[in-house]
Amino acid sequence: MIDPDLLRARLADARERLDGAAVRAGRAAGSVELLLAGKYIGVDELPQVLEAGVERLGENRLQELQAKAAAAAGALSFDFIGHLQRRKVKAVLPLVRLIHSVDSPRLAAEIASRAEGGARVLVEVNIAREASKGGISPDDMDAFIDTVSELPDLRVGGLMVMPPATDEPDDSRRWFAEARELAARLADGSDSRHDFEDLSMGTSQDFLVAAEEGATIVRVGRGLIEPARVG
Repeated sequence: MIDPDLLRARLADARERLDGAAVRAGRAAGSVELLLAGKYIGVDELPQVLEAGVERLGENRLQELQAKAAAAAGALSFDFIGHLQRRKVKAVLPLVRLIHSVDSPRLAAEIASRAEGGARVLVEVNIAREASKGGISPDDMDAFIDTVSELPDLRVGGLMVMPPATDEPDDSRRWFAEARELAARLADGSDSRHDFEDLSMGTSQDFLVAAEEGATIVRVGRGLIEPARVG
């Protein structure tokens, strides 16, 4: 079971370190959102999570998202950060602030067709061009943005990346820097409705490096949750 006092302390420590990383990069403290990954949290643990001061979770699966949204009864908001199937878009959209993982033109079109009043999304980029991962290759991003720009109800708000697994956080730096540069280039050359303001990148092992390289959202889970468990 999660101890809310321990989790609150872990979150405060992570927040302090995250702000330090942002300041080192010439940005303001508080400019990077810490999004807690919900896959490490059970529905029965939501009261402790709320007591610790958590306001938003990032969920990977529709079933978990639905269960937690129902249990939280409006006390939490949610992002969707996992692979999203087109047939689940209709159910996901009303429950989330932001989808981080748009990885195909067909998924983008489905979201646009289901979003009442339009949707702002992040595009998942396969930044290291790994055959084992989904996402849009950086080499294909210009064509992808051109295609989704034909969808009037969809706005690209930025990119989401997951670099190759590594035990050394600094190994991720080159990929985070490439994502930042890609977003800046796309913002300069794309339809003005796409803002490219958000970079969702960095997890428990490398979120400080991600913040130094321009992340606006870091997705942290196990590194905060597991040390806060007792019993």
